[in-house]
Amino acid sequence: QVQLVESGGGLLQAGGSLRLSCAASAGRAFSSYHMGWFRQAPGKEREFVAAISQSADNTRYADSVKGRFTISRENAKNTLYLQMNGLKTEDTAVYYCAVFRNYFWHTVDYWGQGTQVTVSS
Repeated sequence: QVQLVESGGGLLQAGGSLRLSCAASAGRAFSSYHMGWFRQAPGKEREFVAAISQSADNTRYADSVKGRFTISRENAKNTLYLQMNGLKTEDTAVYYCAVFRNYFWHTVDYWGQGTQVTVSS
């Protein structure tokens, strides 16, 4: 069982920056999990944002955030991050932290409760 708690969301203007954090508590080492971020905008399906491997040597991003968002992790602190720069109004969504089942980064086994990010024009 893994518990994920996101924080760092908020309201800001377009062009601004924000860093989301996800604190994990688990039965086994945080460093053994492949992690990711997803988001869900009002009226839309949840979508993939970014993923990171166990040792952070491999990452992947959705095309819509590539070059603006950076996923990272601190295994010693059991924490996952998402640095978001150059925010756009279309980035407005609830952002969820996730644990992937394996290195295919396709199936999510655990979700956080989400944190709201609202970007105004």
